[in-house]
Amino acid sequence: MSSFRKALKSRQKNHHERSQPVSRKHLGLLEKKKDYKLRADDYHKKQNTLSALRKKALDKNPDEFYFKMINSRLLDGVHVTKTKEEDVEMTEEQKKVMRTQDIKYVEMKRVAEAKKIERLKAELHLLDADHKQKNKHTFFVDSKKEVQSFDLARHLNTAPELVSRVYNRPTLKTLETKSIQGTTDPHILNKLAKQRKNQYKILSQRIDREKKMYVITQKIQTRKDLQDKTKKVRVKKETPNAAAIYKFASKRKR
Repeated sequence: MSSFRKALKSRQKNHHERSQPVSRKHLGLLEKKKDYKLRADDYHKKQNTLSALRKKALDKNPDEFYFKMINSRLLDGVHVTKTKEEDVEMTEEQKKVMRTQDIKYVEMKRVAEAKKIERLKAELHLLDADHKQKNKHTFFVDSKKEVQSFDLARHLNTAPELVSRVYNRPTLKTLETKSIQGTTDPHILNKLAKQRKNQYKILSQRIDREKKMYVITQKIQTRKDLQDKTKKVRVKKETPNAAAIYKFASKRKR
């Protein structure tokens, strides 16, 4: 019973470590042994690291070669691994879509975009688009004198105001015998021209978007094909506008 009374925690005296004397209060808190132990362990760890590096430098072969010599570069005094060309040849937008979406989703969006493009082309006919290649119409004459006196409006049998139009260019006979259909108000005609120009702009944007979707689909498919363990050789590097091309070894089917 007496031994239990001695071992009882509630009856034991709570021992405190000595605090900093009053005359040394200006020096801060008194360092305890646990604080010294942490500081000593940290010091010895750093000394061992320096000794190991010193030994490694002494044992280093000056003629030794390793690939980090050519695969790294100095950036603000720190060695940084060079990025691969395959990672650079891809836009941030393509990386984001490839991480978040799969090939089926991208292909579905591309097909929907292609259908919208076909619908817009059917409505606009691309007759006066700005990006469309200009047509050429060559007229042949017999002499240089006829070239100098050549009148395009008289040759096409139309009004001089309609010569520059590539569509809906009636002849003089049609203008005399038939009445003009549609509006002739200049304000309404300018408004329609602006609307048509806006539609061409939308069509151009959709065509660019469809091309980007196609490139993303090809890159995702290439990465899926690379998961195959078949031996392969890269024929063409990847670019922002095209996927990489690989040649796979022929595999005999059983």
